[in-house]
Amino acid sequence: MFKRFRRLRLNKTLRNLVEETKLSVDDFIYPLFIKEGNKNYKKEIDSMPGVFQMSIDIAIKEIDELKELGIYSIILFGIPKTKDSIGSDALCEHGLMSQSIKAIKEAHQDIFLVTDLCFCEYTDHGHCGILDIPNESVNNDATLDILSQQAIIHAKAGADMIAPSGMMDGMIISLREALDNEGFINLPIMSYSTKFASAYYGPFRDVAESAPSFGDRKTYQMNPANRREAINESIEDEKEGADILMIKPALAYMDIIRDVRENTSLPLAVYNVSGEYAMLKAAQKANLIDYDRVMMETLLGFKRAGADIIITYHAKEAAKLLLNN
Repeated sequence: MFKRFRRLRLNKTLRNLVEETKLSVDDFIYPLFIKEGNKNYKKEIDSMPGVFQMSIDIAIKEIDELKELGIYSIILFGIPKTKDSIGSDALCEHGLMSQSIKAIKEAHQDIFLVTDLCFCEYTDHGHCGILDIPNESVNNDATLDILSQQAIIHAKAGADMIAPSGMMDGMIISLREALDNEGFINLPIMSYSTKFASAYYGPFRDVAESAPSFGDRKTYQMNPANRREAINESIEDEKEGADILMIKPALAYMDIIRDVRENTSLPLAVYNVSGEYAMLKAAQKANLIDYDRVMMETLLGFKRAGADIIITYHAKEAAKLLLNN
C-alpha cells in the first residue's frame, strides 16, 4: 500500500487548512529613499522600475499609500547633498536623516520607522565608515565611534528601530552600550548580522548613490562561499545584544537563512535585495515569467526557509495580491 499524499490536495479549503507556511502583509518592511533637495521630488530608478528617490514631502504621501495596503513598517535611507570623508551629514542633529525621521513621525505616528545605520550613502568615497588609508579599507574601531553617534541622532529624532548595516566587528555591543547610556534602553536593534559582499546590490547603488569610489567591500562584508562563518556572524551579534538578526541577500542564500534559523530563537529578517527585484522586473518586461506568481513564490520561499520579516521592494505589489485573495 502506498501513501496517497494527494488526498490533502484535492480540495482547495483542505489545501488551505494544511498549508504550512503563510505570507502576510505584516511580514513586510518597505524601503524608502529620501533625497535631499527640492520639495515635490520623485525620480524613478531605471534599474529598479517602481522604486523612487523622493523628497520628504513625497515620502510622507507615499506612506499614505502604504498604510492603505496594510504596510506599517518602513526602512529609511538618506541621500544627502553634501558628502565627505566621514559622512558628516549623518552625524548632524539637523542632517537629512534626522529631519526625515521627525517629519515622517509627525505626519504618521502609527508608522514603524526603521533606520538604516551606515555611512556609505554619506561618504564621498562610498565606503561604510572612516577609511584606513594604507589598507584601502575601513577602520573598524574608529567607525564604531561614529556609528554610535549616528545611532543616538536617529534615536533622538524618533526612530523606532536601528538597523546597522556596515558589518563592523563589535558594532552591536557598541551601539547597545551607547543607546543604553543615553536612556534608549527600549530601542531595538535589527542587525544586518550576516551580510555578504554580493553582486546582487548593483541597482541599490543607483538609488542610494552609494557605489564605492575605489575597491570593494570584501574586507568587511562576508565571503559568499562561507557557510559556517555566516552562522557565527549572526550568533555573535545575538550575544552582543541584537534583538533581530538579518540575512542579506536572500535569494541565493536560502541555506544560510535556514542555518541561522536553526541556531537562534531570535526573530529573523531577510533583505530581498535590489538585484533580486531587478531580475524579476526585467523578466516581467520581457514576458518570460508570470511575474505575480514568481514574486509571491519567491517571498513565500523566504518565509519557508525561516524568515519572520522580509524587507522587500515588492511589498506594495505583494500586499495588493494578498488583499485581493
